[in-house]
Amino acid sequence: MQRQEELHELLAHAGLTVVEDVRPGSLFPPEAGWRIARGIAAPGGGAREALDAAWWRCLFDVDGEFLVAVLKHRIGGNDSWWTRVRHTGSGVPELTGDPGFVALSLDGQVLLAVVPGEDGPRVTALDRLPERLEEAAAAAGLETEAECAEVWATVPGRCVQPAHWAEGIGSNPAATDEMLIRLLDVEWGFLHGCDRPAVLDAAVAHPDPRVRSRPADTFRPKLTSDQWVRLVRAEPSPDRRVLFAEHACIWGAELPEDLYDGLLAGHTRAQAAELPGLPARHLPGLAADADPRVRAAACDRWKHLAAPLRERLLADTDSAVRTAALLAHHTGVPMPPEVFAALPHPRRALEQCRLTPELEAELIRDGDTEVRRALAANPGLSAYGITLLAKDPHDDIRSAVALRPDLTEEQRAAIHHDFDPASRSRTLPWVEDLHGDADAMRRLAASCHPLVRRSVARAPHLPPDAVALLARDEDRVVRLFLAESCQNAPADMLLEVWRWWDGSFSHPDRPRSHPNFPRTGLLRYIADPCGRMRRLALDDPDSTPLDVARLARDPEAEVRRRAAQDPRLPPADAVRLLNDSAGHVRDTAVRNPRLPARILAELLHDRDTASAAATNPAIPVPVLHRILDAAAAAPR
Repeated sequence: MQRQEELHELLAHAGLTVVEDVRPGSLFPPEAGWRIARGIAAPGGGAREALDAAWWRCLFDVDGEFLVAVLKHRIGGNDSWWTRVRHTGSGVPELTGDPGFVALSLDGQVLLAVVPGEDGPRVTALDRLPERLEEAAAAAGLETEAECAEVWATVPGRCVQPAHWAEGIGSNPAATDEMLIRLLDVEWGFLHGCDRPAVLDAAVAHPDPRVRSRPADTFRPKLTSDQWVRLVRAEPSPDRRVLFAEHACIWGAELPEDLYDGLLAGHTRAQAAELPGLPARHLPGLAADADPRVRAAACDRWKHLAAPLRERLLADTDSAVRTAALLAHHTGVPMPPEVFAALPHPRRALEQCRLTPELEAELIRDGDTEVRRALAANPGLSAYGITLLAKDPHDDIRSAVALRPDLTEEQRAAIHHDFDPASRSRTLPWVEDLHGDADAMRRLAASCHPLVRRSVARAPHLPPDAVALLARDEDRVVRLFLAESCQNAPADMLLEVWRWWDGSFSHPDRPRSHPNFPRTGLLRYIADPCGRMRRLALDDPDSTPLDVARLARDPEAEVRRRAAQDPRLPPADAVRLLNDSAGHVRDTAVRNPRLPARILAELLHDRDTASAAATNPAIPVPVLHRILDAAAAAPR
């Protein structure tokens, strides 16, 4: 708000009355105005020495109103706003000094700008703006091979944005493994999405700990088990070695037995003792360790401990170890009331221990809501306890009981509980454990509970009859999960899900990227009333560059963005989409390989587009090497 207030004050001093701040919407965007004002992909005839009163009169509408953006008060990159202002004086607005501005007539025909330049202020005045932009795009699209080669011979030239180039090169599909390995010494953010084995090999062995940790700290690490092992082995810090080992185990990596020997040495022994893949041969030593934290960790592997070790832990001199041993012991042996009463913190016992019938009945009868809530999901709860809690007055307790794995579907259906279809849901662990059991999947696919069916739909493979049932499920989240996770999801359901779902962070581009998604017959949607369906038309192998050009002028931004992604996009349309009203369309157009070399080179040298332009696969590999050299040589 402070920046907006300062802007309004500046405009008032310039003799302008603020009418409103407006988003660009379908208007010509301020971002494109700034770029054209700097002479990048700009139509000819714009440069001036000064703006006279005649140009200002061309800008005003009948009420003296126009749109303006001021350089110093830009409201963030592609989200810049126009400010609608009114000029009522006899002179011209006093906007020609610092810090620079771009102004647009309300009909989008006239653009005036003054921006700082290397040789002083750069003044731009353009009328017939849409027409001039079309002419400039058409002319740029006629670039010859010789002209293209001439342009690339001059790049990088002036190194205006070397850091931005480094950010972009990592996401350029034309960049070689060798280049990306060099890039690790300059910029390693690209490792977040990198799946190239050679580059990841170099990253996990890199001397900089920030580089080594990056592939392991991403949302979905792409490391193989071997790379995880090398990452752990190469890490000099004992604490970080254990941390990486924990991450590796979480992501299913298999660690060799000898690796645990080193992890269990030194001050990290207590943390390493909690690793789930710890070989059983280490357990006797852990159970007899001098550190009570290590002995307590050994209790987590109770089933693998010999009887004498269990007895020793149950009689341990440390109360925390004895408690851990008691909780582990009573997952199989019912816990009597006197043991429960002596526990300092009984919550874990309520959630995971078997209880004697009298203790269980007393807790359900006399326990408070929190006690019954904890008991509801206890895997050792008796059939009698389940029956009682299934009729609990609290809905969340009944809901927890309804999700127990030890119920028949008839019992589950008899439990009255509320379920919010819009609530976030996670895969039920006990259902996930059964994903490989075809008979269980068939049975649970017909469950009355949506969360059970949603969890079934997360299975990578399902029997055909279970797939057919879930594909018709009334809960659309079941169909969505089937589209995201199940490899044998049917094509017609995938197409139906596409009508309302565009992909999530965890499953990007599903259902469209699903191997069963229809690939032919999609051209029939090119005139569909639904923009989402029109986007599919260009996936059809029978689609043509003319179809791409048609959708590049579609009224919906997402359809234009799909056209901007297409490598068949006509060069003139790629240039024209740089001025699109939607920021994500402009950003996508910057990355299109059909952009003329002259335009792309200009974008590489613009602060707003340098990073995105460096991802464009049309940049020749030798040029990428040169701009990487420039980025590496720049001070950081």
